[in-house]
Amino acid sequence: MLSQLQEVIDQRLKEKPEGSYTWKLASKGIQAVLKKVHEELFEFTYACLVESKERVIAEGADLIYHLALALTLRGLLIEDIMKELAKRRYGESP
Repeated sequence: MLSQLQEVIDQRLKEKPEGSYTWKLASKGIQAVLKKVHEELFEFTYACLVESKERVIAEGADLIYHLALALTLRGLLIEDIMKELAKRRYGESP
C-alpha cells in the first residue's frame, strides 16, 4: 500500500491535475506541507488520547500521507524510512 501511495503522489506531482489536493499543497512548497504534517500529528495525537480507534486510524492515514508528500518534496521516499527501520532491526537491510 505504501508503494501505491508513493505512485499516486509521484503521478500527481508530475501531471499536476486540476483539482488535485496533492498538487495544490505541494505547489505551495515544503513549508506548507510541513505545516500540514504538524497539524496532522496533533490530530493523530489527540485521537490516540481520547477518540475512537476509527478516528486514530483515519488520523494516522492522514499523517502518513502528508509525511510521504513531505519526504517526496525532499527527494526521499517512504521506502527510505522502511530501509532505515530494517537497518535498525537487522543491522543492515535484509
